[in-house]
Amino acid sequence: MRFNFRFLLLFSLCFNFFNSYSQVSGLVKDGNSRELLVGARVEVMGGGPRTACDAKGQFTLPVSDFPAWIKCSIPGYMPDSIQVKKAQVISFELFEQVLEMRAVVVSAGRRNQNIEDVSVSMEIITPELINNKGYSNLEQVVDQSPGVYAMDGQVSIRGGGGFAYGAGSRVLLLWNGIPMMSPDVGDAKWNAIPMEQASQIEIMKGASSVLYGSGALNGVISLSEKEPGPKGTFKAKIQSGFYDNPRRSSMKWWDKNPTFHLADLYYGKSKKNTGFTIGANAYIDSGFRKEENEERYRLNGSFYFKPQKNKNLKAGLSYNLQYQDMGVFVLWKNDSMGLEPQDNTIDRQKSIRVSVDPYLKLYDKFNNKHYFRSRYYLVTTGNTKNIYASSLAEMYYFDYQFQRNISPGNTLTAGFSNTNNRVVSGVFGDHLSENAAAYAQLESKFRKMDLSLGMRLECYKIDTLDFDSNIYFNYLNKDEILDSLAIPIYPVFRAGWHYELAPSSHIRASLGQGIRFPSVAERFVSTSVGGLIIFNNPDLKPEKGWAAEIGYKQILKMGDWKGYFDVAGFLNQYSNMVEFTFGIYNPDTIALSTDPNDDLGYILNWVGFQAQNAERARIAGVEFSFNSMGKIGDVELTSLLGYTYMDPVSLNQDSIYRQTFSDTSVNLLKYRFRHLAKVDIQATYKKFFVGFSCRYNSYMQNIDAVFEEDVDPTDSELYILPGLSDYRAKFNKGSFVVDTRMGFKINDAMKINFIANNLLNAEYVTRPGDIQPPRSFVLQLQFQF
Repeated sequence: MRFNFRFLLLFSLCFNFFNSYSQVSGLVKDGNSRELLVGARVEVMGGGPRTACDAKGQFTLPVSDFPAWIKCSIPGYMPDSIQVKKAQVISFELFEQVLEMRAVVVSAGRRNQNIEDVSVSMEIITPELINNKGYSNLEQVVDQSPGVYAMDGQVSIRGGGGFAYGAGSRVLLLWNGIPMMSPDVGDAKWNAIPMEQASQIEIMKGASSVLYGSGALNGVISLSEKEPGPKGTFKAKIQSGFYDNPRRSSMKWWDKNPTFHLADLYYGKSKKNTGFTIGANAYIDSGFRKEENEERYRLNGSFYFKPQKNKNLKAGLSYNLQYQDMGVFVLWKNDSMGLEPQDNTIDRQKSIRVSVDPYLKLYDKFNNKHYFRSRYYLVTTGNTKNIYASSLAEMYYFDYQFQRNISPGNTLTAGFSNTNNRVVSGVFGDHLSENAAAYAQLESKFRKMDLSLGMRLECYKIDTLDFDSNIYFNYLNKDEILDSLAIPIYPVFRAGWHYELAPSSHIRASLGQGIRFPSVAERFVSTSVGGLIIFNNPDLKPEKGWAAEIGYKQILKMGDWKGYFDVAGFLNQYSNMVEFTFGIYNPDTIALSTDPNDDLGYILNWVGFQAQNAERARIAGVEFSFNSMGKIGDVELTSLLGYTYMDPVSLNQDSIYRQTFSDTSVNLLKYRFRHLAKVDIQATYKKFFVGFSCRYNSYMQNIDAVFEEDVDPTDSELYILPGLSDYRAKFNKGSFVVDTRMGFKINDAMKINFIANNLLNAEYVTRPGDIQPPRSFVLQLQFQF
């Protein structure tokens, strides 16, 4: 009897327990494309249970009390909620955000995240800003972002990079999540990126090597292709403009003002289980600097396929082909004729860039995401006779990424990548390199707090040289080093923390390491430009560093208008920084001579630049930014504002090295600023819009002293940039540049814009001898239907 009573009691408790929870199940789809939204978050409002959609877009949620409100959300979409009064099957259809700023980023964790939830500083640049300002390449676009500065093809974030003569980059460029850096020079080909095909631009600040590897020492600039919709979208842009006369008449070298023209096209459409995009671009510029005219043409596109019987699988391929013919301006004639080159210094280049990117994405039965990505990237540099004359460089890249939602709020991202580069060059020599890596990052959410921890293992080797990724362990015997053990795997780590103080207030902190392996050009370049010789240095070591940050983000919302105010304090430190250093680089076996007839030992044959691990640096600072988008009444406002204060100091106490500074009284890093400010505001009322932007940077106090001095060690005089010292003494207040634009929407498919860049016709340089364009005027037509 006692046994029966206990059995009945246990049965009753179990029955009540299981009966207290009923199940609500359902499906989540995109309201337009009808695609399943894998990973969408579904929860009982008011702090109840939560779950995520599986690979079939389905969910099952336990509910204890009815009626209950079930909420569904995913970054980039408007959330929705449904009231249920009993256990039942429901369906959500979510629509992409339109009026609100689409503050969703991918690059921070290789997955969709709301920007306020990430633990690092990030900026978003929208396609509308790209279109309305008439930009012709990506470098001009990212230069508008707070804390970012573009310098003759090289981009620096928060002072992390200086001027490196076009070789190497501490900022990594990603297209569709894959590095897009040239295999030979290690730089970003900014004008090869199909901006008309991009959904948005994400700029991640600070060391980001854990997820993306070598090159992300200073940050990441990421673009992803927009997904085509079922209705199909056609876009076209045509613009023409001309350069106004410079403020100083001595700078004008033309009789007829130089002109420039751009046209690009885009079409994308999806249908059932397939989709495709195609785009084209043409740009012709007669050049505001003499002999620096340019022509380039590009064709790009993509297609994908989703098997009808397996909707958890997606396979596709994207491609990009570009041809370019341009003159490269290196050295000015003098400070009065700064838009004219020195004799025989224009480098006439013809080149092609080709990338082909196959990929495969699938979800297994356990809702794990498997992502296979690859890229073939060809970059050539040639002359008027042969597009392969200087260099032929190929990259073969593969990346496998595994992502698992371990539990609601806990995501593991792991994978491995491999990069093989092949370079055939008369300037750099022939070289083979391989970079293999494995990575993992765990992100966990605890109610209002997010934590992320990541690690990457890098292995890099070029030719028969020692592994660049070596870590050495010494064997000691009574403090005497007997031997050392080299392990060819270099680890980097990162950690991030985010906390939601209130629904609109967020704080964050992060610490990350980075590494960058020297490019082929930095190591092996051997060439001359206008009598200026550049020597090779195969013994270069990798650059290393770390970045720390603490920040606060406040979300402001008023009706359909939404803004983000952000403040961050940062500290970055680097070692083994590569700089091209001027000096005398004769081998020990060759004695120097001042006799011009001594072909081997003549001193001028050994005077020039060489890449060296010359610098250790620390950069501390604070950054304020404000981004917004939306409507206030009948006016739609967008803004992108920021101010960055930096204290970039050299930690190298070597007195000989300090003599290379143009101003030895301070220890400021070369080619850096203390103050950087950006403002861009646009207002749209009905069919009219008007916008303006301002960019300010303080005076570049330190450069290489060699650019201001006589470099001829004999009794003769030789200046690399004649008149630069006087020029810098005259233009010593920094630069302030203003751009304006206005437009009218003719109908739903057509818009006409008028753009004036450098409205005040300011004369300014980004690096010594690199005078920027005078005022220019642009007329633009945009079509979309």
